[in-house]
Amino acid sequence: MDRLRALEVFVEVVKRDGFARAAEALDTSPANVTRYISDLEAHLQTRLLNRSSRKMSLTSSGEALFERAKSILDDVAEAEAIVSSATMQPHGVLRINAPLSFGVLHLAPLWARFMRLYPEVQLDVSLIDRVVDIVEEGYDMAVRISRAGSASNVARKLATSRNVLCASPDYIQQHGMPQTPSDLLRHTCIGYSYAASADEWQMLDASGQPHAVKVRCAMHTNNGDTARAAALGGLGVIWQPTFLVGEDLRAGRLQRVMPDYQMPDMDVLAVYPSRRHLSAKVRVMIDFLVQELAGTPWDQ
Repeated sequence: MDRLRALEVFVEVVKRDGFARAAEALDTSPANVTRYISDLEAHLQTRLLNRSSRKMSLTSSGEALFERAKSILDDVAEAEAIVSSATMQPHGVLRINAPLSFGVLHLAPLWARFMRLYPEVQLDVSLIDRVVDIVEEGYDMAVRISRAGSASNVARKLATSRNVLCASPDYIQQHGMPQTPSDLLRHTCIGYSYAASADEWQMLDASGQPHAVKVRCAMHTNNGDTARAAALGGLGVIWQPTFLVGEDLRAGRLQRVMPDYQMPDMDVLAVYPSRRHLSAKVRVMIDFLVQELAGTPWDQ
């Protein structure tokens, strides 16, 4: 029995929730899929799948094997991709999705340098703040800012995005400086529509104790630049990443609010559909971004 192939068949059966669909995805027959699963169960001397005419489910042994098998197959595919991409010249159109503000401020200045390094790659960059389905919408990769990573894709960390509470000096002079999370209830805030926690702002005190407060937002926006402009205009308190408001803080146009409380950091991620058959153009772009964004340049 080809154990690696058997693991591949097993993982595909679980992902596709059926033998026939797995056979179609693997370009083989349902009988072959059944044989691989039976041989694997015989080899391991345990049942991996509970099968009936109506549904299929994993046994406890199957659940344990599924997670480990996925990891093994990803490692094998990545090793193959490293070897194959090392012998391939990056070329062709590379479609990238990225958040609007981050894309304008921190990615746009990098593209000319990348294209001088890899003149056979043509970039097609789309800046959209919503989370896109990479496969469904035809992207090769995306840059995302998230604490949750990606459940359906592979993600590689590029940098850390620090979030801060801030407001304009004029706003603070008129309304006072909040000292504790509960003080925010008496202040006007500007909400970010795509925030996972909505208007419940979460933060940690100096001892690491979490705090959450449901703020009153006079305005919501799905764009960080708009929130920043509103804060600069004295409208209220915002939380935004330092890659967006760092220059304003250094110049005194905005002031940190409650500096003893820390908003949760987020990861800047390169997200792509799979390690399997990763193209040379995607691999060199990810390596390029890792190098260029190392050390969170917006915090220096």
